Amino acid sequence: MKLHQTRRALLAALLLGAALPAPAQAQRPWPERPITLVVPFGPGGIADLTARSVAQAMSAALKVPMIIDNKPSAGSIVGSAAVAQAAPDGYTLLLMSNANAVSAGLFKKLPFDVQKDFAPVGLLGVFDLALFVNGDAKLKSVRELLDQARAQPGKLTLGTIAVGSTQNLSAELFKSRTGIDALIVPYKSSPALLTALRAGEIDAAFEILGPMLPQLQAKAVRALAVSSDRRFAALPDVPTMREAGVADYNVASWNALAAPAKTPAAVINQLNAAANEALKSPAVQQRLLALGVRAQGGTPQQLQALLAAEIRHWGEVIRAAKIEPE
Repeated sequence: MKLHQTRRALLAALLLGAALPAPAQAQRPWPERPITLVVPFGPGGIADLTARSVAQAMSAALKVPMIIDNKPSAGSIVGSAAVAQAAPDGYTLLLMSNANAVSAGLFKKLPFDVQKDFAPVGLLGVFDLALFVNGDAKLKSVRELLDQARAQPGKLTLGTIAVGSTQNLSAELFKSRTGIDALIVPYKSSPALLTALRAGEIDAAFEILGPMLPQLQAKAVRALAVSSDRRFAALPDVPTMREAGVADYNVASWNALAAPAKTPAAVINQLNAAANEALKSPAVQQRLLALGVRAQGGTPQQLQALLAAEIRHWGEVIRAAKIEPE
C-alpha cells in the first residue's frame, strides 16, 4: 500500500472512532460539583433552618457540598423564578413550600407555572400553626373563644401577619369553618404580632408554632389548639382544631425540594433517595423537632399530588375571603 493511501486509511479510522460514543464520557457521574439550594426566605427562619439541616445530611450522601442561597421575596416569587429558569441538570434546587401553593391563587400572573415549571423531588417536613392567646387571658379553650365571638358578633379580634400569608388564610378558614363574625387584624411581622398579643391589643392570634415555643415555655402565651390533624409531640395536652370542635379544619405548612422541569428522572430519583435518607437520621429529626417541624419524606409523585391539592385548597380559601389577586 502506498504511503498516502495508508495515511488516508488511518485518518478515516480516527474520524470513525471520534464519531462513536465514548461510554465513559456519555455516562458522566452525577453529582460532580456543588449543588445550590435556593431558599426563597431569609436566613434564620423555619424554612432556612430546615433547608440547612437536611442539606448538610444530603451532602454526606451525595458526596458534594450543598450551598444555601437565600432569595427572600413576597410569595417566594424571586427564588422560585430563579430555579424555574435554571438549567435542568440537578445542580440548582428550590426549597418549595405551601407559599408556592398560596401564590398561585394570590397573584394574577407569576413568572412561572408552579405545577409545570418544576420537577418535584420530595417532601421534607410538615409544621403546625396554632391559635394563641395571652398567657393571662381568661379564654381557656377554643369553645370559650367561639362562645365569646357569638355573644358579641364583630368584637373578637384575631391577629395574623400579612394578608395572604398562611397564618392570615388560616384565620380566614377558621372564620369560615366556625361561622363566627370576627375581625382579622394583619401585622407586618411576627414580632409585631406577638407584641400586640401580649399587650392585649388582640384577643387571639394565628401563628406558626415553632417560633412560639419559647413564649409557650415562658407562659407568656397559651396555645388553645394546633392546626393540623395530629397533636404536636412536645405539647401533648394541646388539642387539634378538630378535637376542639372545629369540623373539617386541617392546616399544616410544609417544606419540600423541587428542581427545574425536565431534570432527568435519574437525577430526581437520586436526590429523592438522598433526602429520604437524610430525614431518617435521628440527629436531623431532633433538629427539625426543635423547630416544630415533623420530618416527613416521600416520593416525587406524592409531592406533586400535595402541591395540586394545596393549590386547590388555598384558592378556595382566598376566593371565600374575597382577597383580590394582585
